[in-house]
Amino acid sequence: MSTSSGAVKSLYVEPERAEQEIDWPALQFNDVFKIFRSGPVETVALRGFGMRVERGELVAVLGPSGCGKSTMLALASALDQPSAGEVRVGEWSLSLLDETALADYRARGVALVLQRDNLWPALTARENVIVSLRIAGRSDPGPAADQALAAFGLGDRVRQRAGSLSGGEQQRVAIAGAAARQAPLVLADEPTGELDHANERLVLDALRELRDSFGSTVVAVTHSARVARAADRVVEMRDGRALA
Repeated sequence: MSTSSGAVKSLYVEPERAEQEIDWPALQFNDVFKIFRSGPVETVALRGFGMRVERGELVAVLGPSGCGKSTMLALASALDQPSAGEVRVGEWSLSLLDETALADYRARGVALVLQRDNLWPALTARENVIVSLRIAGRSDPGPAADQALAAFGLGDRVRQRAGSLSGGEQQRVAIAGAAARQAPLVLADEPTGELDHANERLVLDALRELRDSFGSTVVAVTHSARVARAADRVVEMRDGRALA
């Protein structure tokens, strides 16, 4: 593949719709390229990347810094678009959705759990979850917020300001927000990267609870061997590709 002309051609072809219903995976990357350009300089972050995540899986994505993991999450969350290829969530190809549909997907279809700065520090744990529910269009978010926080062992911390919570508690509040929204797809970027062993274990239990009790599909980018062992499956990335 040549990138010097400014155009990238993917070999992926959109499948024809069959008459019978297709059992689409939760998330699928088909021959995806992502190229960042700064003047004459091109950086290829993803090189024909392919990955399939089934509904209800907890998948860990491992790889060294700079291999394209964060770029993959940005495309899956519709915060960026591929240079070529397709990113599909369920039956929808994200590149074919208009801005209204993409905004709806970001609000309701996907939840992000980052390494840090998931919460508004001046708001309480409960208020943080309520805000995420209101963004998703829920008209009566209080009961759902209380139920989700209790499910993740935070029932006694609901009125605590997020900025005064421990790192592990903050991550569990973010996971509770995803659970309260009933997000079908949860993307976690180094969710245990700044936690000690005890808090890492609690957050891993929360991610499994998110999968088992709330029906979310979870994709966790990580450097942690413990996160990899807790996952249903591990995908390794190198140089913008998934290793076979």
